[in-house]
Amino acid sequence: MSEPADRLLRIATRGSAQARTQAEVVGASLAAAVDGLVVEYVLVETLGDRRADEPLHSMGGQGVFVKDVQRAVLDGRADIAVHSAKDLPSAATAGLRIGAFCARRDPADALVGRSLERLGHGATVASGSVRRRALLMTMRPDLHFVELRGNIHTRLGKVPADGSIVMAVAALETLGLADRVAQRFDESTFVPAPGQGCVAVECRADDAAVGELLGAVDHAPTRAAVEAERAFLAELGTGCSLPVGAYSDGTSLIGFLADPERRHDGGAWWVRQSVSLAGARDADAASAAGLARTLQAVLGQPAGAPQA
Repeated sequence: MSEPADRLLRIATRGSAQARTQAEVVGASLAAAVDGLVVEYVLVETLGDRRADEPLHSMGGQGVFVKDVQRAVLDGRADIAVHSAKDLPSAATAGLRIGAFCARRDPADALVGRSLERLGHGATVASGSVRRRALLMTMRPDLHFVELRGNIHTRLGKVPADGSIVMAVAALETLGLADRVAQRFDESTFVPAPGQGCVAVECRADDAAVGELLGAVDHAPTRAAVEAERAFLAELGTGCSLPVGAYSDGTSLIGFLADPERRHDGGAWWVRQSVSLAGARDADAASAAGLARTLQAVLGQPAGAPQA
């Protein structure tokens, strides 16, 4: 693809080291694909950054790291917005479209500090994710959980004595910190957040030129997998209020749903199931929605709750 010389592309991103690095990888890839493309970065402080001491679920969960970045594109300060796909609400944002799902990194979660077998009875694990806490409860109900917020380096400085924190492997890889992993969890059992490990790029819905440009970094297999995961989340209609996980390898979709408030009522409080995918967008979205309804039925959850 070739474009006129000195074309400017403004990329909006959060200012954290991980977000900047992700945006710079996208920018470098686009610049390599388009002759004369000049890339500038627009750093944006989000609600999640401004309220870094509050638990994510108390702020409504999804959207707290993306809405301000999206606004920079909608109001013309930037041409595209680069996000961690797991931070994007499953509902489309008016005026924007996802022009690219970049090739996925490792989607798994990991413990930093001690591995699960080396954590003593009642050991402390820090995580701000209700999904990660619920998944660990299914394995080690004795663990003690505390909140964890902040950028990657801040979180790595908060590993409890004789305990662990939970991190996304992709986030550590992005900053060259994968050597900090004490235990990588298999994504088929410790189900990741929908879109985890993928970088998503949004542009204005009516900007055909930029939409075409983003085709250079759109990865079809990743798009198919993440769209199935997002269809699962959309059917549930939840942000981060309930523990939700979804992971597709392209041939199947694994879903996880839990209600930790029901742990002591004698009934099922979590469920993990999978469904085969057909490789067609509409069919896979229907299968994902069906899986979500099945999991809700097992837990007795109301279907289609409004999304935060």
